Amino acid sequence: RYKPVENFFMPLVSALMPIPSLAWVPLFLLWFGLGNTVAILIVFYAALFPMLLNTWTGVRAVNPLWLRAAGAMGADEQALFWKVILPGASPFIITGLRQAFLRAWIAVIGAEFLAASDWGLGWVIFDAKEFLNADLMMASLIVIGFIGFMTERLVFGSIEKATVHRWG
Repeated sequence: RYKPVENFFMPLVSALMPIPSLAWVPLFLLWFGLGNTVAILIVFYAALFPMLLNTWTGVRAVNPLWLRAAGAMGADEQALFWKVILPGASPFIITGLRQAFLRAWIAVIGAEFLAASDWGLGWVIFDAKEFLNADLMMASLIVIGFIGFMTERLVFGSIEKATVHRWG
């Protein structure tokens, strides 16, 4: 049903996905100048592909028997989406969110290094390097790891518990 869309977008995704998000920084700096716009675009690019591919895979992995059964019971397209496709694809979507967060978190720190940011943990590490301030660099790395750990536990742990509780 969606084969033309897939035939158009999947080669594009396959070509763009291997390009590291930080490789775009110099080009984005030329196009958008210094500032937060570059960091936002880098983070968006980094998070886009894991989310897109996992969601696409999840939707395609929904058991066709479930779709036919729901259709035979009179489910319309909206009901199919909310009652069959979304619950069936949710493990893939949650995995995509986790991977997207990880790549975005790495990209935001890297973009702060490269995009001449004047705030953020990446900037703190980069600035501390100039003065050989290893303790500040280590403290920043610990904070980065702690924020990632807490986000994983609190946000994604909560989402996973809610979906497992609701859909099994």
